Amino acid sequence: MAAFVKYNSFVDELGKAGHNFTSGATAVIKCALTNTAPAATDTVWSTGVYPAPTNANGYTAGGNTPTFTSFTTTSGTAKLILADTVFTAAGGGANGIGPFQYVILYNSSATNKLIGNYNYGSSITLADTETFTVDFDAANGVFTIV
Repeated sequence: MAAFVKYNSFVDELGKAGHNFTSGATAVIKCALTNTAPAATDTVWSTGVYPAPTNANGYTAGGNTPTFTSFTTTSGTAKLILADTVFTAAGGGANGIGPFQYVILYNSSATNKLIGNYNYGSSITLADTETFTVDFDAANGVFTIV
């Protein structure tokens, strides 16, 4: 898994109660794919800023919604736990998903406020039936706050 990089606005929004991670019913976290490099100063996800792969061939507009597992606090350390999510190219023939290099994590239940991103180092294109797993660290969480 590529390293998690937070957006500057994420820290600001946490302090202003801009994100509610109390339950999966409240927080809807999304993973979108793009080939456009993120900027730390961006604040919200949109396809105007981060053009996504076509809404076809197995890619859903807005990206995947990983299962929200928990937001826990133990001994003064908080962490967000999400289940891994898998993108699967479908459509037959040469159809696929991509290219993309970045996975953008955002909170769609909070007006698409950005959380963080992952840079995979080079463009990836999935051919028909190929998969790409966003492997969230179940032990340490997507991020920790200490």
